[in-house]
Amino acid sequence: MRKRTYESVIIINAALEDDQVETTISRMQETITTHGGELIEVDKWGRKRLAYPIKKAKSGYYVVFRFSATTDLVATLERNYRLDENIIRYLTIQLDKFALEAIAKQKEASKNAELNAQEAQTKVTESQV
Repeated sequence: MRKRTYESVIIINAALEDDQVETTISRMQETITTHGGELIEVDKWGRKRLAYPIKKAKSGYYVVFRFSATTDLVATLERNYRLDENIIRYLTIQLDKFALEAIAKQKEASKNAELNAQEAQTKVTESQV
């Protein structure tokens, strides 16, 4: 089977302790890797207020997984999402080449902005000395 690139966003119940959240994240990462998937990136957005309550929760811990895998893995992963009581919402999409290009451009822009900010900070500290 052909591998495709996917992005999966999960919202974990924010009422959990940090170690429970990390355990849930590592369990999902392990599911991806043990079933033949290749993790590209794990982006932890942290605790955010929800727009509306989900299962009586008003905030959640957002995590984004980008990975390449077969469709069988996606079905297995979503089954694990449904069975895990700590995950209150999830969405998995297939990324096309345009989305991958946009993500690459966004990363490049944020990297350039970071470098520019560091250079500006260096110039400010040098001028103060």
